[in-house]
Amino acid sequence: MPLDSPVGAAKPSAGATAGLSTTEDWRSFFASYSTIVLVANSDEVDIEALRAALPRDALFVFFNKVYKVLKRPFDGHALLAVRSGTAGVKILNRGELGDVVSYFPADRFLGILSIRAGSEEKVTPASAFGSVPAGLLDLTDHFRDFYPSDHLPSTGFALAVWLCELVPDRKTVLAGFSGKRSDRLQIFHIHDWTFEQTVQRLLVRSGRLTIANAEHPSSYAALTKRFPEITEADISLAAAEILSERLEGANMEIDKLISMMRVNRSIKNFFGGLRPVIRSVRPIETAVRRLKGGMKGKPRGD
Repeated sequence: MPLDSPVGAAKPSAGATAGLSTTEDWRSFFASYSTIVLVANSDEVDIEALRAALPRDALFVFFNKVYKVLKRPFDGHALLAVRSGTAGVKILNRGELGDVVSYFPADRFLGILSIRAGSEEKVTPASAFGSVPAGLLDLTDHFRDFYPSDHLPSTGFALAVWLCELVPDRKTVLAGFSGKRSDRLQIFHIHDWTFEQTVQRLLVRSGRLTIANAEHPSSYAALTKRFPEITEADISLAAAEILSERLEGANMEIDKLISMMRVNRSIKNFFGGLRPVIRSVRPIETAVRRLKGGMKGKPRGD
């Protein structure tokens, strides 16, 4: 669908997300920017490097607890995307809304985008954010027949896929979307990370998405350059075979570890059953109580 907002058009003003809820509302909003940057809460994100490499008027979309990637207030055009999950919006439930939005100067903060992506998730009204401007986006139907049914899409993935379909002629950049765990940040099993990383990689290769600071070429690209007779299909097949073999080897070692843990657990349970029963009454107290009981009813001597 052709976009009504040319790239050079005036950018939305501060608080522009207030009251937005339909696909057309958001299409018009995002179409105002030539570059849209989705910033994951990842140790790999370098905000200063992103600001230097991307247009100054790019729209930066942050997620939930932005203090994980921002060390100081952000000086660009910013949008805060939050997830309205089964328990609502976490930064609202924890009273962190004020702390989070304090990282965005009011004159460049576009507001909040509250996203719902599953039928079991709550709809959080814009009024719940108080004086902070907020718009709503329900992507439940958009991913119903696309995403694995036993998982829910992560907020970043859902927004990235939706944007590359909504505004295909705008540049959508992903920063820190590696799906990797770290000592400081965690990922959740409710999302299908294998599926998301696969789709993300395919969309990048098709040109629909861009990875920030992806200056390192694929080693397989160098392989085809050195040996042009090797096709991408051959590489994919060989890589899948090796990955399958390595995974099978890892599974065998995991099975050994589980068997060892079962033996250790059995030994622990056996000796745990031999522990003496610890009485709650002290021996002396017990003796005194018995003595008193024995004295009751005895005739007193004159």
